[in-house]
Amino acid sequence: MEWAMAELINNPRVMEKARQELDAVMLGKNRIVDESDIVNLPYIQAIVRETSRRVVVDGYDIPAKTRLDPNHWENPLDFRPERFIDEDGEYCEPFGFGSGRKMGPGISLALPLLHATLAAMAQCFELKLDGILDMEEKPGLVVPRAHSVTCVPLPRIHPFPSI
Repeated sequence: MEWAMAELINNPRVMEKARQELDAVMLGKNRIVDESDIVNLPYIQAIVRETSRRVVVDGYDIPAKTRLDPNHWENPLDFRPERFIDEDGEYCEPFGFGSGRKMGPGISLALPLLHATLAAMAQCFELKLDGILDMEEKPGLVVPRAHSVTCVPLPRIHPFPSI
């Protein structure tokens, strides 16, 4: 979640595109996005998948012949959720990424929550940085951030809809 929010803050074009999709699907700002809306939010799905796509982890290149071989990605270091949107504007998985026997058993619970939380944050708040956003990683099993994201959430929706 923290990496996804950091990428959205660092990429205002992506944040704006996500908000345009949210505003169109939610038909305004009368209610907050929930898990049942995610199927209609392909760009939000693509943002989550792009956040998970890694070519370098803690300074080490993923070896050639893996599913994340940098030769398979155009501009692999750029944050571009459009990689996971097909020509019809639908969410797609070009390499079957994130599936199969080695996928974590909790992923089916975590992903819907991640999608809905990320979408709600983008829908409801402007995130103003409190300092500089550093994208440095530190060693660890799940590629933790070296420095936490510290920002000030300002309401984007006035008045805030009831839940």
